[in-house]
Amino acid sequence: MDIKEIQNLIRFVAKSGASEVKLETDDFKITIRTGKEEEVRTQIVAAAPQMVQAAPQPQAQPAPAAAPAEQKAEETAPAGNQITINSPMIGTFYRRPSPDKDVFVKVGDVVKPGDVVCIIEAMKLFNEIESEVSGKVVKVLVDDQSPVEYDQPLFVVEPA
Repeated sequence: MDIKEIQNLIRFVAKSGASEVKLETDDFKITIRTGKEEEVRTQIVAAAPQMVQAAPQPQAQPAPAAAPAEQKAEETAPAGNQITINSPMIGTFYRRPSPDKDVFVKVGDVVKPGDVVCIIEAMKLFNEIESEVSGKVVKVLVDDQSPVEYDQPLFVVEPA
């Protein structure tokens, strides 16, 4: 495994939200730990008893392909009095309870605290996500069956 592959692995782990990943082969062992201070620590042990400690790298290193995603995030930012409903976990976002059912909420629907707005599947568990605010759904920010990150905005709601 060359340094470029290791750097790509570090970026992948940092974006995934995992707190620790270990990879072990006959030739080497890699442990990647993410911390609360938005940094990634990597420890690489070669087959020889030498140990290499990589310097902490900031998690927020935008790749050249990330620029369109940043522009999209700015476009989807809520207006002054609007609130976002964010994902409480990493997983797969579903707008409907099953493929043959209607969506939980659509643009223009009024939600109140406790209303189920979507489902997020994480590790084969389907978690109903409830609204914590009351108001009218202005925008759905995530496509059905898309992966979502922790604290990623899912819906924009205009408070009632």
